[in-house]
Amino acid sequence: MAEHSASRHPVPPIESELYFLIARYLSAGPCRRAAQVLVQELEQYQLLPKRLDWEGNEHDWKYEDLVLSNKHVAPDHLLQICQRIGPILDKEIPPCISRVTSLLGAGRQSLLRTAKDCRATVWKGSAFAALHRGRPPEMPVNYGSPPNLVEVNRGKQLTGCASFSMAFPGSMYQHIKMHRRILGHLSAVYCVAFDRTGHRIFTGSDDCLVKIWSTHNGRLLATLRGHSAEISDMAVNYENTMIAAGSCDKIIRVWCLRTCAPVAVLQGHTGSITSLQFSPKANGSERYMVSTGADGTVCFWQWDLDSMKFSNRPLKFTEKPRPGVQMLCSSFSVGGMFLATGSTDHVIRMYFLGFEMPEKIAELESHTDKVDSIQFSNNGDRFLSGSRDGTARIWKFEQPEWKSILLDMATRLSSDSCSEEEKFMKPKVTMIAWNRNDTLVVTAVNDHVLKVWNSHTGQLLHNLVGHTDEVFVLETHPFDSRIMLSAGHDGNIFIWDITKGIKTKHYFNMIEGQGHGAVFDCKFSSDGQHFACTDSHGHLLIFGFGCSKPYEKIPDQMFFHTDYRPLIRDSNNYVLDEQTQQAPHLMPPPFLVDVDGNPHPTKYQRLVPGRENSADEHLVPQLGYVATSDGEVIEQIISQHTNDLDEQNPEARVVLDGMIRQLQQQQDQRIGANQDVFRNDFPEGEETPRRGFRRLSLDVQSPPNIGLRRSGQVEGVRQMHQNAPRSQIATERDLQAWKRRVVVPEVPLSIFRKLEDYRIGKGEEEKNLYITERKKKPLQLTQKMVPVARSRQRNFRSKYSGCENNFGHLESSSEEGNESLSFTRQDTSTPDQSEDSGSSEEEEEEEWKSEEKSDSDSDNSSDSSAFLISFFRFVVFDSRLIYL
Repeated sequence: MAEHSASRHPVPPIESELYFLIARYLSAGPCRRAAQVLVQELEQYQLLPKRLDWEGNEHDWKYEDLVLSNKHVAPDHLLQICQRIGPILDKEIPPCISRVTSLLGAGRQSLLRTAKDCRATVWKGSAFAALHRGRPPEMPVNYGSPPNLVEVNRGKQLTGCASFSMAFPGSMYQHIKMHRRILGHLSAVYCVAFDRTGHRIFTGSDDCLVKIWSTHNGRLLATLRGHSAEISDMAVNYENTMIAAGSCDKIIRVWCLRTCAPVAVLQGHTGSITSLQFSPKANGSERYMVSTGADGTVCFWQWDLDSMKFSNRPLKFTEKPRPGVQMLCSSFSVGGMFLATGSTDHVIRMYFLGFEMPEKIAELESHTDKVDSIQFSNNGDRFLSGSRDGTARIWKFEQPEWKSILLDMATRLSSDSCSEEEKFMKPKVTMIAWNRNDTLVVTAVNDHVLKVWNSHTGQLLHNLVGHTDEVFVLETHPFDSRIMLSAGHDGNIFIWDITKGIKTKHYFNMIEGQGHGAVFDCKFSSDGQHFACTDSHGHLLIFGFGCSKPYEKIPDQMFFHTDYRPLIRDSNNYVLDEQTQQAPHLMPPPFLVDVDGNPHPTKYQRLVPGRENSADEHLVPQLGYVATSDGEVIEQIISQHTNDLDEQNPEARVVLDGMIRQLQQQQDQRIGANQDVFRNDFPEGEETPRRGFRRLSLDVQSPPNIGLRRSGQVEGVRQMHQNAPRSQIATERDLQAWKRRVVVPEVPLSIFRKLEDYRIGKGEEEKNLYITERKKKPLQLTQKMVPVARSRQRNFRSKYSGCENNFGHLESSSEEGNESLSFTRQDTSTPDQSEDSGSSEEEEEEEWKSEEKSDSDSDNSSDSSAFLISFFRFVVFDSRLIYL
């Protein structure tokens, strides 16, 4: 019957050929008996390929005859065909997992897949269940948007709920290891930061340098020179286009992260910079950066997102109720509407950025010693303050007051035992931190113990013991709320599970021949896969998961030969390299040397950006004797062996440079004609170099002569190049290559927009919260939220009899040639009045309360309240304070 069916329905030629190839494959393998049976059935049912005679008639073949007539078909012919199908198909339709070919694959791994099959797959409950129960836990690439609640609940019904702690157990962090410890600075490194992508690491040291490193292999990518004193703080803007560094030289320098070109040199402080923050607030193209200083001032620097221009005149708040007061720390809320600052006069000052200009809204005086650590929560409107008085406070804005929960460091668990030394030791808070979901806070105490508290009730939950010296580093994991990192002067680095109060990972920073190195700063990357630490000996330590082989290709000591060369400065404090008379970022790629200045071998020189594809002869530095500015003759790298075409034909180079310079001037004129938006805020001769920034086109460029100082901006800086070697002077070709380089990549546009939308939404929530809560009790607002605290207004009527003296005056002050808008408090009371006020403090407090009560009981209380609210608002116009 089968034979009859086969004769009635002949098989297609390709199917009969497949039968033959199968039999041919089996005949050469271990299944030869099966091959014999298969050949008999193929001949019986006439399933083998047919033979055609000269008239076109078909004739049956015997299997042996078919083998003899097709000697080019090897026994493994079918296997070779299957092996070649996969790679050919992968080029046309990429699979889900590359370089993995299977005849049994399904979906995007199937050999029968089409372009339609590779579209985004709709989530199903079973797929969601497999995501949490299977391995690996990453989301499949062919799945579209996250599943809806129906599919999530279906997945839970299939396999139960898989919590984060089950998918990622805390023991996973035991596999973190140190990839490499690199010596990159000559002094202690107090500042470390990641860029917004997590691909780059920044270090700021006491040797006045800021360095940029690769996270994934430890390469030294760039050195930012210019500061003349220790780096005290660094900050990266949210667009990942700029880095700002504050220093003890009282100056803030801002660089472009793409090209390392200087963006601005900001001089608004008369003391060391103590903290630096970019505001998360996103309002059109207007942005703010905030700096605090040892001079007791808070400066709000406005800059434009599109042109990346900074205002030379900051909005300055001078907070010096008495000489010697310093601003120590600052922190922005997640939406950027609130700023909290701590100072040495025990006062926490709050600023609000929700109106046209930043304004101070409160002074909180609950602490009795200096407030040197402050931090807003990750998701809400609460913030945490730590003080040397042995307490920390969790603050929340409610009914126009900042109410706090007290965390007393003297609190102990019932199981704790107290030694005699601890009884007489005054506790002090050295550092504070929130966990990721803001349910817990951690405080570091000077007795070397970390305390874990419930952020809502203030209850002490755990004591984390392990450090033997003071801890000044607490860093929370970017997405795992269980994990906290701590480091201190004892050289210990701990990873804690703070929900259980246990130690997960420990590393001791022992330096061979030098003892242990105190760890001064640590930061997690945005993806949580790495963290970086810096120590007292100038080292950068890179930790992470995975393989360390990429880090084995770099030397232990990484310096550029130009790192510590002398600089010359113009009147605006922009710098040029003294030897080459060029801006540091325009110089050719430097050589990689060790701590003694000895050049590294050729294989390491290719790690320098710009030297990856250089010939071997260009990687050998030339040593020579050079006279320094002090007259001392030293041996250093002066040039490289090169046979550049520019040196062979100098006339052509001069003509080409002139043409390029002329085209550049024409381009500058066109750009200058189109960029007049902020020109009124920047007087001629004080304009800061910048680049156009366009998020959509990612066109970030800078004129190549930006570091050479244009006419009108030179003022004392010599631009002579004759004394420098030709190989260390950038040609026009070098400048064009410099414009195209990318030292630090930008955040992908889709991710940037999502993060910006989140910040904008949080900012609106904070603004609505402040406006709503402030309306609830207007009388308490006038008492608690005025820019000057009530405890310092003991003689209200005598001090503030005129409306022009209520808050002080807005003055235009000049400090070292830079003008700034400054808020300063005026005190019109005489010395006699101040003594009387100090002696009769209690009487005036009672008088204050009685006046409050009489005002509140009056018939016109609502009118007076509205008047006071409007009275305390002010706007800045034409450098004067106008009361509404």
